[in-house]
Amino acid sequence: MNDELMISCMQIITYVGTARSCYINAIQSAKEGNFEEAEQLMKEGEENFVQGHNGHGDLLAKEARGELGNAGLILIHAEDQLMSAEGFHTIAEEFIDLYKKLADKQ
Repeated sequence: MNDELMISCMQIITYVGTARSCYINAIQSAKEGNFEEAEQLMKEGEENFVQGHNGHGDLLAKEARGELGNAGLILIHAEDQLMSAEGFHTIAEEFIDLYKKLADKQ
């Protein structure tokens, strides 16, 4: 595996890991009734997720052109982290909506 591929994979992992953390923190903020903070964390998470997603798209394009060779386990890990962050995004949106509805009923 070349250094460029390793760096790209680590960037994906970093961006989507940050996104996932933002989504989890957004749930906690919503649970505490801090909806503005939750929305800001969701926005920050989405910005990081897009960066990771774009990096992944670049690697897919290189793969399609036959430029990656043997990507190895690090790319699989990066893709796993990407999908995990995407799942947490969906869960966070649902929890925030639920906490808002519960707060409105009080």
